[in-house]
Amino acid sequence: MITILSTLFIKDYKNTKDPVVRRRYGMLSGIVGIILNLLLFTGKFIAGLLSGSIAITADAFNNLSDAGSSVITLIGFKMAGQEADSDHPFGHGRIEYISGLLVSVLIILMGYELCKESVKKIISPSETLITPLVITILLISVLVKCYMYYYNHRLGKQLESAAMEATATDSLSDTLSTGIVFLSALIGHYTGFKIDGPCGLLIGFIILYAGYHAAKETAGPLLGQAADPAFVQKILDIVDQYDDILGIHDMIVHDYGPGKCLVSFHAEVPAKGDILALHDTIDLVEYRIRTELACEAVIHMDPIMNDDEETNSLKKSVEAILNAYDVQLSLHDFRIVKGPTHTNLIFDVVVPFRTTYSVDDLKSAIQQSVFEKYPHHYCVIQIDHPLTARKS
Repeated sequence: MITILSTLFIKDYKNTKDPVVRRRYGMLSGIVGIILNLLLFTGKFIAGLLSGSIAITADAFNNLSDAGSSVITLIGFKMAGQEADSDHPFGHGRIEYISGLLVSVLIILMGYELCKESVKKIISPSETLITPLVITILLISVLVKCYMYYYNHRLGKQLESAAMEATATDSLSDTLSTGIVFLSALIGHYTGFKIDGPCGLLIGFIILYAGYHAAKETAGPLLGQAADPAFVQKILDIVDQYDDILGIHDMIVHDYGPGKCLVSFHAEVPAKGDILALHDTIDLVEYRIRTELACEAVIHMDPIMNDDEETNSLKKSVEAILNAYDVQLSLHDFRIVKGPTHTNLIFDVVVPFRTTYSVDDLKSAIQQSVFEKYPHHYCVIQIDHPLTARKS
């Protein structure tokens, strides 16, 4: 249905990288979600009243909260599509992440309320009445939620939308919860076992977990999560095509929302190279990243002495010391500064976030090892963490 509607109401619907197309997909999905969830709420609420089942009634209000979630998603896509302004030069794309986080909070609140009501039903169980109408409503609800999961998940992947993925996760948990309600109703009707309350509690836990998972996924970009390795590899593939760039490091990907991305990194270039030619190469790489990956790029040139025998020999010695200490360690920006009494070895060391040793211990160990091999050489070390990527 979404595919049919998109061909009717979304111009250039295949161009999902276009912010305008993304926004229209989000708004269309939100409107369809509101309509379907309101219909499901009405049907389940009637079924809950007819049967006296707390699980069915709670599941109905879960769909009502889903309609509210769709409203938030709709507003989020609308606001996220606003153009950049003086106060927000990188646009408003992160509002989409915020809307996804709000949807997650609603899911968690609904799960909590359902658990609370289910505990009351466990303490004071009551009979439930299951009719063909109730069974039909529940079966239709499962099928509708399966469809809603399918199209939200597909669009979430296609548009790279955290908000839609959160909505898809919610639809999947709803499918499971409604399925449990349906089975509990049949078991209670044919066996007489009063399992409405326990099943409602189980559904509550499922919804709570779904809300937690969705919140974790949508909060990540807001907190500044690491760049997608596949995206980083695409940048490395572009850089690898230029021999003038000897390596890259200190890569940082700034995520300002889907389709609003800025990447910065340092590119190592020969110190004795033609500065104008090197600058032209850097400009070309920035252009390709911008056009091929829809991402603005800022590249800083780091000149290195790649043809100096002494520098290369010292660099290899220090790299051997690092590998002996921890094979995960690497260095960049290596250079030497000679003085009348000693020589400084200046370089950056990339250290994993989770290590069993302290930065001070690492620096001392490197300095001691270098000093034992080169008594008149001293290390000036800058510690980095792996927000970086290195050219292969």
